[in-house]
Amino acid sequence: MAAVDRRPVRRLRPDPDAPRLPDDVWPASVPAVAQVLRAGLELGAGATVLVGENGSGKSTVLEVLAAALGVNAEGGSRNTRHTTRRSEPGSLDLIVERSPGADRWAYFLRDETLHGLYSYLEDNPPARGVEPLFHELSHGEAFLALLGARASPRGLYLLDEPDAALSFTGTLSLVVRLAELVAGGAQVVVATHSPVLAALPGATLLEVGPWGLRPAEWDELELTANWRQFLGDPSSFLRHLS
Repeated sequence: MAAVDRRPVRRLRPDPDAPRLPDDVWPASVPAVAQVLRAGLELGAGATVLVGENGSGKSTVLEVLAAALGVNAEGGSRNTRHTTRRSEPGSLDLIVERSPGADRWAYFLRDETLHGLYSYLEDNPPARGVEPLFHELSHGEAFLALLGARASPRGLYLLDEPDAALSFTGTLSLVVRLAELVAGGAQVVVATHSPVLAALPGATLLEVGPWGLRPAEWDELELTANWRQFLGDPSSFLRHLS
């Protein structure tokens, strides 16, 4: 008997009836976004990790996914209401294909807008339970506390560059937590610069760059090669920077 597909999101695909954004207009000018608008994006069960240089478009892809799912653009769930300055690309008319009966819960965490999300959550505590006082914690502690308070093994979680908040050991703690969520049936999509997060067990890796999005193996990532070379011989990098 075939296993039942319970992925919260199977695929995001372009709406054939929607007007097409010109290729030279942002964000269609970003190769990774252009690929999603042209061919869609399938999300496998478990974790998907996007890696790439600054400006490659991995965060923009996550913002598009968040908008398509209807979650708050600056972080949180569908019910979160806080905003500072709108700069996100919107849903771009993507159609979300879901598994029948799958959980529709989704949560978005963006490192650059966490301060506003912390303030909103402290000003709007849950009806039950106790919300951590995020602003009294360090950046990394607050991030892990938020994930611990809000995450449950269901739905879809979008995390944009969470490694920016975390030390090495904090990143390892995040890997453990994400692995627990995946084991419980959740989907996770992460954009990161961290080879530690990219090593999340069982994750599908997508390398983001001028080519768009392409599958990759951890050992073959430019990210992994650069960190391995730097840690093996820092001077081989640093002597070229002076």
